[in-house]
Amino acid sequence: MTKPQTTRQKRANGVESRQRILDATVEIAGERGYEGTSIAAVSAACGLPASSIYWHFKDKDDLIAAVIERSFDTWLAAVQLPGEETGTPLERVTAMARNVAKSLIDAPDFLRLGLMLALERRPAEPRGRTMFLQVRDIARAKIAETAEALVPGLDEESVQILTTYAVAGADGLFVQREINGDAVDLVAMLELHAQLVYEAATRMAARSKA
Repeated sequence: MTKPQTTRQKRANGVESRQRILDATVEIAGERGYEGTSIAAVSAACGLPASSIYWHFKDKDDLIAAVIERSFDTWLAAVQLPGEETGTPLERVTAMARNVAKSLIDAPDFLRLGLMLALERRPAEPRGRTMFLQVRDIARAKIAETAEALVPGLDEESVQILTTYAVAGADGLFVQREINGDAVDLVAMLELHAQLVYEAATRMAARSKA
């Protein structure tokens, strides 16, 4: 095997190992929470030695932060407002909500682990919590951008209120599904939530113009 081929194979193996480690971390953290997650437990779950984990990640905090970041990247790709050619503003925001819901069902780690960390307070804040709060800011900015695009005339205060309400409502629906499982149709619930937020936005814009 030539040297370039060897290098490519090592890189591929490294990527595969990293994904195995992250997948195992999701499993362990989902069962045991942040405190119960350890490098030893992740090593046992993924079948790789602890040295391999430390080669990819500095420590447990670095590992949890990477899990949140990976899942958020998947979620963020879904938070794209469809173009005007796809329908009315209400239809577009409903389609966006549908995509967000599907992404959370397929890759819930970002929100599941992030909310867990956000609700806990420690003297030394874990990097995973910091990462989650940073990506939440990105999510809020995307939602605010969507509100301004769909409902021209909203003032800054209204955009902030709607954004806070939209994020809080989505969090609540996600938690409800975590509690009750498939009994909660997250797609239908987030579609309804988006429609209600849109209707509230149009009323607020109309009041500001009056």
